Amino acid sequence: MPTSLSRLVPTPWFRAACLALTLLPSAALAQGFGLETMQPRAGFDMDFATPVTQPDRRAGQVTPGVPGGGPIGAIDWLDALNQAGISPQVAPGASVSGASDIATSALVPEVRTVTLGASTAGAVGLLPASVTGLPVTLWQGSDSATLIRRIEALDVAGLPAMQALLFTLLLAEADPPEDQPEAGDPLLLARIDKLADLGALDPGLALIERAGQTRSPELFSRWFDLSLLAGIETQPCRRVAGDPEVAPSQSVRIFCLARNREWETAALLLETASALGTLEPSEERLLTRFLHVDLDDTAIALPPPANLTPLLFRLSEAIGEPLPTSDLPRAYAYYDLRGRAGWKAALEAAERLARSGALPENRLLGLYSGGQPSASGGIWDRVAAVQHFDAAIAVPRPDPGRVIEALPEAWTAMSDVGLQTTFAALYADRLVSYADAAGEAGRIATRALLLAPGAATLSREVKARNPTEAFLLALAQGQPAAVEAPSDRARIVARGFAAETRPPERIQELIGAGRLGEAILEAMQLYTFAMQGNQPDIAPALATFRAIGLEETARAAALQLLLLDDRG
Repeated sequence: MPTSLSRLVPTPWFRAACLALTLLPSAALAQGFGLETMQPRAGFDMDFATPVTQPDRRAGQVTPGVPGGGPIGAIDWLDALNQAGISPQVAPGASVSGASDIATSALVPEVRTVTLGASTAGAVGLLPASVTGLPVTLWQGSDSATLIRRIEALDVAGLPAMQALLFTLLLAEADPPEDQPEAGDPLLLARIDKLADLGALDPGLALIERAGQTRSPELFSRWFDLSLLAGIETQPCRRVAGDPEVAPSQSVRIFCLARNREWETAALLLETASALGTLEPSEERLLTRFLHVDLDDTAIALPPPANLTPLLFRLSEAIGEPLPTSDLPRAYAYYDLRGRAGWKAALEAAERLARSGALPENRLLGLYSGGQPSASGGIWDRVAAVQHFDAAIAVPRPDPGRVIEALPEAWTAMSDVGLQTTFAALYADRLVSYADAAGEAGRIATRALLLAPGAATLSREVKARNPTEAFLLALAQGQPAAVEAPSDRARIVARGFAAETRPPERIQELIGAGRLGEAILEAMQLYTFAMQGNQPDIAPALATFRAIGLEETARAAALQLLLLDDRG
């Protein structure tokens, strides 16, 4: 996107309403956004750093606004925000600080004034510290450039536990680094860009709204781009009509004038810009077709723009020449969910977004249930398998025989596209009673509950049938040392939970210096290396998550490492 999305070529939340805050995280979190509250690890004495876990977020305590005090699951993110008390209202007559409001002196108190600038906008988030357990000093002590570089470089594709943790970091309310310039919000912009990279448009739009859409040209540009892809460009275009100076380019101004039905003004501005040569050739061609669709009904289709932007993408769609999104950045896939591209395109886009944690599993299931497959093979076989299994298990009194028969095919179909954790989040609680079934169905049911949010609770009801399952069930309880590890990789994982295993010295230094966010990003990078086959990084990464209070993340990451990686 300038400006963000235009730079998101293949590399690497729904209407402020359908994203999962989910979003947020739960560590065991599989495919929605996950949100784990940091908890201190019992028995770990971190003598090299002060505790980072907030005292009111200890295990067993209930957090106001969060049902049961537990982590938020895969639910509508807007409801989750309300439940979490993100915009708390102070009860009438209540004191905000709890202190008496009676003056004790007639002296004029010292008043400190500050300008509402980067330090205010840069601290915006959707998750308060009372929900995440992360301190507001998360980014303090680090320099902006280092944090931005780490966030941009972090690739969490196919790593559900890391996706959950990354969403937590990107959406947390936290003060920006001390070196952040007064005139800009570089870390906030990097957070928004990373959300767009993951395909999570709604949380990105929500962050922009909280910071102020017209606070800076960079924020407005991102607001406009994300709104285009979400199909809600009316508001930013009205802002452009009211104040043309906020438009990031002439092409945006022309589009918004036409969008606001000021066709003659838009045409005049296009002619002027064309005469002056201020438009890119692809912009000029698409805007001309957009404004003069009746000029030539026999005109040949335009070639795809070489440097695609959200505006050019929408203009192509508007003139009847939509571009396929499969090879475009994930944020473009969101557009296929608007019902204009057909069921198959919507399914493919939904699966793609679900893999990055940007789509709630219930919405994916809703799309799978949207009709009858019209063909066989590929995605249609997967839809049929999921529909067959859902019809068997999602009834008041399921027939065990039907469930056991349909389970393997549905699991295999979802595994083929890397959506095991999505399947687990949808069905694990109902599969517990099938974990003791004989054969493949019982093995799959056990694996699903181990990959699901709440694995620690679900696994207590399961009995192991072999040494591997015994280790995995103990790991879900955070006690892998209680049983013998069945493989070399399992032994390395167990070392990550040993009391004597400490984070790498570099991460210890970061935590000791108060650079918690940077330390977490470093541990996440270590874990990605581990999932790529670098086994020595497994134990240090897991030990770091546990040391800083992310116990659930450590367990989920360890289980996923053993269950989702064929090398395990």
